[in-house]
Amino acid sequence: MRQYWIPCAMSSELEVDGDPMRLPLMGEKLLAFRDSNGKVGIMDHRCPHRCASLFLGRNEEGGLRCVYHGWKFDAEGKCIDMPSVPDGENVRQKIHSKAYKVHERNGLIWVYMGKDQDNPPPLPDIEVTLLPEEELSIHFVYRDCNWLQALEGDIDTAHFGFLHAGTVNAEDLPEDHIYYPTVIDRAPKYEVNDTPWGTSYGAYRKLPNGEMYWRTANFMFPFWTQNPAGIFEKAVHARAWVPIDDERMMFINVYWKEALKREARPKKNGEFLDEGYRLTNNYVPNTTDWYGRWRLREVESNDWMIDRDAQRSGVNYTGMENIHLQDHAITESMGAITDHAFEHLTQADLMIARTRRRILRAALAYRDNGTPPPGTENPEVFLQSRGGFFTADVEKSWQDAYEENMKTVLRPAAKALAD
Repeated sequence: MRQYWIPCAMSSELEVDGDPMRLPLMGEKLLAFRDSNGKVGIMDHRCPHRCASLFLGRNEEGGLRCVYHGWKFDAEGKCIDMPSVPDGENVRQKIHSKAYKVHERNGLIWVYMGKDQDNPPPLPDIEVTLLPEEELSIHFVYRDCNWLQALEGDIDTAHFGFLHAGTVNAEDLPEDHIYYPTVIDRAPKYEVNDTPWGTSYGAYRKLPNGEMYWRTANFMFPFWTQNPAGIFEKAVHARAWVPIDDERMMFINVYWKEALKREARPKKNGEFLDEGYRLTNNYVPNTTDWYGRWRLREVESNDWMIDRDAQRSGVNYTGMENIHLQDHAITESMGAITDHAFEHLTQADLMIARTRRRILRAALAYRDNGTPPPGTENPEVFLQSRGGFFTADVEKSWQDAYEENMKTVLRPAAKALAD
């Protein structure tokens, strides 16, 4: 995973000469800060002198100064001042804080944590991250569980008909309603393939008009997904499931605002789906502690604020008020790290099984043979990946239908790629 650029913060979280921010990532306790010139630095929180935390430091005049003895470090980790040492001007050149390469692009801050800091790979060509910040909707959410079990919820389309639409009746919906194909058949069949970017699935259901309805989604190395919830033509989006450590992660949702614009369809009676379908999150205020960023109000200690009366009455299948929270609570409820020996996977879990195998094989190939992980040397492969739904002739294969649809998709990042 350290062979890839990792999105770790929003640009808006760091101000010029502002407070340093605790940034736990990949099992390390790091700090992020923006210097006087606007450059972002990400480094170990410990001062290389006596290991006092630089979180207490002064962000001033082009660097972060430790308040213990005044040693100062720039955004690249170089010691640029050592006022407490008699021969400090010569000694400081030998001191370097553990710092990582940083890149800022379109509202996201990325860090490269690989060993070869002098030769980082290119950033991935994940299309939505190539768009200008003003065209994007970006959300972070902290989650108390292992990154992979959270990610797997996003490549598991069978849960949608229950967790998110369990009380929706097909007879109440017009056939053009976005939920209609899902609730007329809550047990879709699957096709799953390995791809250059990771893995993909196509979940299919036959519609009453004789067409085939496909929901296609992707896992993209090392921790990205694209879900099938949007209209394929304009579904420019991606989600990252970034490990903080083995038992904590940060969910990052990046969406093209234009793709979020879709006309809400009422039920046949003119009413709209309401309870349980809200798309916004309830955050508590950020704090400065290690795990204080982007936390939800609903946590395990308050049972994710489940409403049992709403659940019993059928008003809300889960008793939880929004779609993200439903996924959030389910994956946290599995425990910090799921005991996979307790699982019983079925045909509906093909994408999960294939993705686990794909990740494991890539990791072993890198460890044993030095094989570059997928997408690190050819970041353009991610442009072939898109998640969304479409209909096709019932006789047409998933891959043929996918390729045909890819020829006509909107490409809002075309200019950025050309430049």
